Amino acid sequence: MPKYSIPKGFRDFPPEIMILRKKVLGIVEETFKKHGYDPIETPALEYWETLKGKYGEEAENKLLYRFKDPWSNRWYALRYDLTVPLARFLSHHAIPLPFRRYHISRVWRHENPQRGRYREFWQCDVDIVGSPYPEADAEIVNVLSEAIENIGLKNFKIKLNDRRILAGIFEETLSLRNAILAYRVIDKLDRIGFEGVRKELSKTGYSNKVVEKIIETISISGSPEKVLDEIEEMYGKNERVNEGIVHLKEMLDFLKYKDKTSIELSLVRGLDYYTGPIFEYVVEKPKIGSIAGGGRYDNLIEIYTGKHIPSTGGSIGVERVIDAGLELGIFKLLEKTYAKVYVLSLKHDKKTYLYALSVASMLRENGIPTHVDVMRRSEQAQRRYALKKGINIIVYVGPKEVSENKVTIYDRMRNLRKVVALEYMIDTIKEFLKNKDIT
Repeated sequence: MPKYSIPKGFRDFPPEIMILRKKVLGIVEETFKKHGYDPIETPALEYWETLKGKYGEEAENKLLYRFKDPWSNRWYALRYDLTVPLARFLSHHAIPLPFRRYHISRVWRHENPQRGRYREFWQCDVDIVGSPYPEADAEIVNVLSEAIENIGLKNFKIKLNDRRILAGIFEETLSLRNAILAYRVIDKLDRIGFEGVRKELSKTGYSNKVVEKIIETISISGSPEKVLDEIEEMYGKNERVNEGIVHLKEMLDFLKYKDKTSIELSLVRGLDYYTGPIFEYVVEKPKIGSIAGGGRYDNLIEIYTGKHIPSTGGSIGVERVIDAGLELGIFKLLEKTYAKVYVLSLKHDKKTYLYALSVASMLRENGIPTHVDVMRRSEQAQRRYALKKGINIIVYVGPKEVSENKVTIYDRMRNLRKVVALEYMIDTIKEFLKNKDIT
């Protein structure tokens, strides 16, 4: 056991993990950029009053990291998500609307650590600020779906609902006291099942009749057209329910991934700021919870700016995507280094080493990531190091190569050795790198 440990729910990432993570993050970012979204960044720390009252009682009392600064006596908090900081950001910056932004960064939550759930993790957010229309919600879902497909997780499903439908049924038709409490219980459905939800709802003081009506309602799920027609028939006279139905029907017209989408009345999303369509992405295997989610939050930005600015957005949970991809075999931890070439110095005199450095510089200037020995180790030790790092091409440099202005290139995967003049080195190595076994 190491003497110095790290806090529970936090992790170190060695190079092979970081290379995979950066690849995944790069795919997501390129997808966002392709659709015209621009990056922003906000501080990891916010004043506690900036975040207070935006997420809900459970999140703020149990999950949000906050502390008192001993120098200023002010309360600070680590950001819980990237949406509330966006709302605060817009109170400081005048941005033409609609504002399409993406934000890929760390957030912190005092979760109970388990597979797919950590206390420090990365989110990939994408938002449209300024549009109240269903096409904006559909665009967010389309962009996230494309990003998830590009990553390699193609067998995902999209759960879709609307907070107005829930509010119309629970708050108006059923006259629930403090429906937010019911939402928070229902949000645990994946973890505790229908029987667990039934028990927790009963503890809140709802009658058995009301609890059973809630269970009946959240059991409604299926193809969008069928479910929306069913809800309309049952609750269509309720104005808020009807608003949600109309919005979802229009939104569905613009979805590229409609065949992967179902309406699930059990989907509530636990955060208090959602006001309209809400969605989550799940994969059948592994059972790891949602890998992405989001929704419309039309009232949040007004709290900070004083102006009503409708907005919608979503987020991909990088940790769950990577955990799922590794378990499914979509991702392989094969790359232990970015380096493709190792320049091996056969002699430790200054002349040979300077020649090795010039060879490494040529490779790097031509876009080929390269290691060169800095430990004055033996040939055997250098070769062992290259093998451990998974570097398959070794460029040998010794007195003979120096005197003849040449290099000896060894392709370990194909057991191929070639002596070439320095001027042909780059083309030769690029040809070797085309071999799929190497790259």
